[in-house]
Amino acid sequence: MRALISVSDKTGLQELAKGLEKMHCEIISTGGTFNFLQEAGIKKLTKVEDFTSFPEIMEGRVKTLHPKIFGGILADRAKANHLQDAIDNKIELIDLVVCNLYPFAQTAAKSGATQEEIIENIDIGGVSLIRAAAKNFESVLVVVDSADYQEVLEKLKQDDLADLKKRLFQKAFEHTASYDRAIADYFSQQQNLNLSFEKISDLRYGENPHQVASWYKEPDFSGSSIVNAQILHGKELSYNNIMDADSALNLIGEFDLPAAAVIKHSNPCGCAVAKNITDAFVRAYQADSLSAFGGVIVLNRKCNDEIAGEINKVFAEIVIAPDYDEDALEILKQKKNIRIVKTNVNQKVDAPSQDYRRIKGGLLVQDHDNRQLVEADLKVMTQKNPSSQQLADLLFAWQVVRHVKSNAIALVKDGVTVGIGAGQMSRVDSTDIALKKAGDKVKGSVCASDAFFPFRDSIDKLADLGVQSIVQPGGSIKDTEVIAAADEHEMSMVFTGVRAFNH
Repeated sequence: MRALISVSDKTGLQELAKGLEKMHCEIISTGGTFNFLQEAGIKKLTKVEDFTSFPEIMEGRVKTLHPKIFGGILADRAKANHLQDAIDNKIELIDLVVCNLYPFAQTAAKSGATQEEIIENIDIGGVSLIRAAAKNFESVLVVVDSADYQEVLEKLKQDDLADLKKRLFQKAFEHTASYDRAIADYFSQQQNLNLSFEKISDLRYGENPHQVASWYKEPDFSGSSIVNAQILHGKELSYNNIMDADSALNLIGEFDLPAAAVIKHSNPCGCAVAKNITDAFVRAYQADSLSAFGGVIVLNRKCNDEIAGEINKVFAEIVIAPDYDEDALEILKQKKNIRIVKTNVNQKVDAPSQDYRRIKGGLLVQDHDNRQLVEADLKVMTQKNPSSQQLADLLFAWQVVRHVKSNAIALVKDGVTVGIGAGQMSRVDSTDIALKKAGDKVKGSVCASDAFFPFRDSIDKLADLGVQSIVQPGGSIKDTEVIAAADEHEMSMVFTGVRAFNH
């Protein structure tokens, strides 16, 4: 067996190469890959230029583009004349092509990337290798994703490659198509938008049982996401589970402190930060335990046995955390119908650059809302200044309200949501709901509003029940009246200058 390996991303490469070496596979590789494998101790290794007897030229732009390479890949083993041509031209057959491409999209998205750097990250040889191997998939196995390396080794050992070859050749063409689309979109300044997603699976149904549904993965996205999560226990995720889990990860990624939240119908019903994750969970769940029934619980720290024990006392659809103690897993697995999900939660870094929303006959595209506020961004508009504790709560409330469906109101006290009003047609109705949810806990709390208050009525209601400080974008024609109302009630109010609608 002979393999050609030429990869930009070397994730899992050492393990793959060692597995191939055990099967007495000869490995041909290009410069950077060759050096990596040589340092990893791979012995049966040949440089492409030694295999072709032709050097890499033009600063590496031409290295694999050679008849000995492409003849070895494209020779149809079922055709005698192809094999004779190979013999006559001293072409050795290549059985496996492992290739991933220069990081064009990542380079183009990098701040300060030059035109020259971007163009040099347009892969030519790699795309050609993948397409050639994929075209000849009945004779050659093509691998473009490190996630498939382990299965490739297992199937090679079993000599059971037919189904794998067919599946991976389809994946290879999807990979090159997505790559070419990224290049075309960049240089056309996105006058045309082409999207490519890989199917994960069919779902039992959609939002309702009569709706057919599937879910798909963005090929190049490897960050914090439900599509990249591990399901450690429980039934397959439903359409609504996936929607709620996505909302949970978007919210919890806001926080650096230990944080927990409970999500229901894509809205948080409780969220808290604390000095430790156990306290954060308890406070988040108790913020609105009635609404939390059957919700999605998300943590930004490892789930311990104490939290697992508390979760076992209630009904939760899903638990999401970056990791789990062994005892915590055993406790949670006692509940048959719970889904236990493990994934990174650092959404600040991994958030996609754009959001897409389908409309009838078209598509809306916008930048992802990753605007983070700090204390210096807040402008005090009232005679009274917020205290240091109130400022901390105002910033926390703002982080939460950004993830509540508009019109959105969040009431917070000591790092815990005490009342949330979501999705109403008027802001005063959302205010009423948040106040009702808060009950006796409202006194001494602060309020965040995702958009300006159009009238003073909400301010009066908040003040009457003991809310002490407000954060809002400002921008209403009645800002002066709203600020005056806050001053009358001896409340403090700060403006962000930034709106946070979440329709």
